[in-house]
Amino acid sequence: MALQQNDAILTSSDETAMVTTMNFLKFEDNNLAGQSPERKIIMTNKEKALALIGTFVSGDTAKAKELLAPGYIQHNLAFGTGADAFVAAVEGLAQAPVKTTVNNIRAFEDGDKVFLQTVYNFAGAGEQVGFDVFRFDEDGKIAEHWDNLADKAAPNPSGHTQIDGTLEKKDVDKEETRKVVAGFVGDVLRGENPDKLTSYYDGDKYIQHNTAISDGLSGLGAALEAMAKQGISMVYNKTHMVLADGDYALACSEGTFGGVPTTYYDLFRVENGFISEHWDVMETLADRSTWANENGKF
Repeated sequence: MALQQNDAILTSSDETAMVTTMNFLKFEDNNLAGQSPERKIIMTNKEKALALIGTFVSGDTAKAKELLAPGYIQHNLAFGTGADAFVAAVEGLAQAPVKTTVNNIRAFEDGDKVFLQTVYNFAGAGEQVGFDVFRFDEDGKIAEHWDNLADKAAPNPSGHTQIDGTLEKKDVDKEETRKVVAGFVGDVLRGENPDKLTSYYDGDKYIQHNTAISDGLSGLGAALEAMAKQGISMVYNKTHMVLADGDYALACSEGTFGGVPTTYYDLFRVENGFISEHWDVMETLADRSTWANENGKF
């Protein structure tokens, strides 16, 4: 796996690569603090998040325990909550006859949260594209996790996949990025000011990675028109988080798709104040009777 160290993006061109090690760790001389002169590894929160998902591959339960807060809160409804439940999942994957693979595509950090876009294949069950959000506590431990997963699909009508496209993160004001994306999600996706739709785009310049929609504002309009003709509605009711890093922002929302409860994770790239590129994962909310924890999706 080719890891790039550039403030925010950690990626690989090989989609079968696995996150197993971190090769750009920082060090601190403990002698400065009156400790033994041994060197202590210092990891950023982003590196810790990547190391945690790497334990799905390595089976390193000790590393998972080290990274997690004891009261770890899990919002993936297929898993139990708490650090012990996560460690048990790592143990289970390590014992599976088919190895799990983890390929991180993009990684970002915003305050006490890290958000990742990653391709998983858990024990050979098939590739899934996921967005993960990890919250860190004041001790630097991973304290909470949210995610959305969808099966990896064929390229969309414009030939884009769920994960390709721009990788570089520009060093711009993340608050301006957050403002544009939060405005778009509220005005357009939640339908609060739909007449503002065109103001968020630079003409028809828009790269789309949704599996069913073509590029451009025109492609989005055509897709929405087609869904309307089929009686399918895509509704965003509430947005829980808008996380930003440079010119990227991830909006995490809930609503319905075709009347079915759905969670939406939308990653946007903003350029010159306009929405210029979009990746997303939609996930049908599991029936409550199947939940492995009571924390809810958000």
